[in-house]
Amino acid sequence: MSASDEKNNISSIITEDRTLRFSVDLVSAARRNLSFLRLVSDSHWLHHKPTLLESIRRYDKLWMPLIADLTTTSKPPMILPPLDIEWVWYCHTLNPGSYRQYCESKFSKLIGKPAIFDEENEEYALNRCREIWENKFPSEPFENEADINLVYDASVCSEELLDQMRKQRDLHIRFFSEPYYSEMVYLVAAKERYKAFLHMVHKFADQSSFLAPTSDVLLMWITHQSYPTVYATDIKELDGDVEKIIEQKEYIEKTKKLWERTFDQPFEKAGASIAQPISNEPPFYWDVTNADVNTIYKSMVPRFLFEVCISVKVVTSNEKQIKKDLQKDFLRLRMVKGHRELKMEKPVSDFSVESWQKAWHLYSEFGTKGVIIELRQSGGKFSTGSSLRESVSFSWNEILRAPSLTSVKKVDQRSMTITTVASITPPVQGSYLLKCVPDRVTDDSGAMVSDVILRMNQYRPQEGRWLSRTVLDHAGRECFVVRIRVGGGFWRRGGEIPTAVKWENRIIEIREGSWSYVVGSSSIGTSPVQRK
Repeated sequence: MSASDEKNNISSIITEDRTLRFSVDLVSAARRNLSFLRLVSDSHWLHHKPTLLESIRRYDKLWMPLIADLTTTSKPPMILPPLDIEWVWYCHTLNPGSYRQYCESKFSKLIGKPAIFDEENEEYALNRCREIWENKFPSEPFENEADINLVYDASVCSEELLDQMRKQRDLHIRFFSEPYYSEMVYLVAAKERYKAFLHMVHKFADQSSFLAPTSDVLLMWITHQSYPTVYATDIKELDGDVEKIIEQKEYIEKTKKLWERTFDQPFEKAGASIAQPISNEPPFYWDVTNADVNTIYKSMVPRFLFEVCISVKVVTSNEKQIKKDLQKDFLRLRMVKGHRELKMEKPVSDFSVESWQKAWHLYSEFGTKGVIIELRQSGGKFSTGSSLRESVSFSWNEILRAPSLTSVKKVDQRSMTITTVASITPPVQGSYLLKCVPDRVTDDSGAMVSDVILRMNQYRPQEGRWLSRTVLDHAGRECFVVRIRVGGGFWRRGGEIPTAVKWENRIIEIREGSWSYVVGSSSIGTSPVQRK
């Protein structure tokens, strides 16, 4: 059973809710938002206090009066301010109530932000703003030229806004640093879950105080807020219910239960954990480049990684009897392809009845093809083995095509049903994983020293001796052959032997490609041809 077959699935519920309409392309806006937050995080000069104070002054005294004068219709003008001012503007919009009060008290209207999502239009909007700025404020530089060594008067700026900017400084690093956040398929799924979250907030507004979002919902929420006029229009029908959304962990459990009750799916999923700052280093290095850094060695195949989350719920009509019957039953996770030794097991009796529980949270390579969940029963008193009762499998391609990157399958046994939800993040290129293994000694030509090679060469002696190593990639494919020359001369049985090569005369060479094995042999061959 797929997620789309569930009675209370997310897509069908939010489709019926006609109060939820977005006036901006949130997917494109979120991608632009992530790039902007990454740029802000990398721009260390932007976060010095003198620079912040000068940025706030420029925003309040120059930019906002300028953009207010240029905003003559409901559609904002297509201009963008310099980075420091845009950062102040962005932080201000993340407090919608304060921003609205500021705009209405100073300009008697809410000032919006243009929806510009591509680099070409962004460059045009910035250059257009520069022209208007230099004409309007000839004595004010377009870029922030604050001297970090000078002491600025902090009393002239808003303390609330200054605190907001400090709070949001590491927003990208704390929540959205993983590279899969920028993938289109992830953002489309995040948009659907954000819409579902708003539906839930509105539906149960009278039954809950505050609700805590997951990281994917948080991304869409702050992106939506950063376009203030759009946000104000879109949430108008929600009657202030969105004020119940809050980033505090004490409301996590309540939010989880409400989500499960509404959609009958786990609240957390792969790439959508509870939105709390990341405190630990990731288990491996995520490559954040958009292109393969390897453009030279064709023998190296990229390695794609992603996050996997498996959640389980047990439904039964007789909880006590089932707990007793399932003492010997357990779930086993294994991969569809490769890693045969990987077997992760959890007793069925450990899972909560009638509520979702995260069973496994791991990282995988796309080459494993998928995951298999087996329901097994341990052997009797004198047996250490187990027997397979039933299994379900999830392929990575299947989940990538599923709504919200999530797939649901069930196992029915006796008077109980075990529902399993598998979710993944979009695969992104990881770092190359190479392993060097010893191989046979080779001669000067690159052929392995062997009787097989001697017979092929009419027993002509093999000259030179090279220690050889084979470099394998993550899938066990041969990528390179590394050789170091340690001996010269010939070798004959009962006759000459090679002479040692001095350290200063030793040669190390790396040959790209795999061994060319002799017909009929899987272990004797010749190293790839040396590249010029």
